[in-house]
Amino acid sequence: MRTILNIIWLVFAGFWLAVGYALAGIICCILIVTIPFGLASFRIAAYALWPFGRTVERDPDAGVFSLLGNIIWFLVAGIWLAIGHVVTSIPLFVSIIGIPLAVANIKMIPVSLLPLGARIVDNDQSRTSGT
Repeated sequence: MRTILNIIWLVFAGFWLAVGYALAGIICCILIVTIPFGLASFRIAAYALWPFGRTVERDPDAGVFSLLGNIIWFLVAGIWLAIGHVVTSIPLFVSIIGIPLAVANIKMIPVSLLPLGARIVDNDQSRTSGT
């Protein structure tokens, strides 16, 4: 079932969201100081292509630099990527069959807003899956 949802997701939302994240990553990698943002954006682009079966975990050891970086990311790119998630989730919610895809789209908003200090892991490897 996961594979079917991922294929449908890829066709209707994932490809365009991944392109947005990849463009943000390329722009961020132009300057040396923004390379961490670019790397985070590329990780999220891969997650946006194939999200079912994976989850986002926050790193409890993320420090103050992660917090400052997330504030900068939020202002420069995060809000626009989150708007992209909301816009693509609306037509998915309208179609009855797209509701699981729309929910997955909404679940991606927190990592699009605050990517630094977040890890994308398989559901099998998640620390919270056993609780």
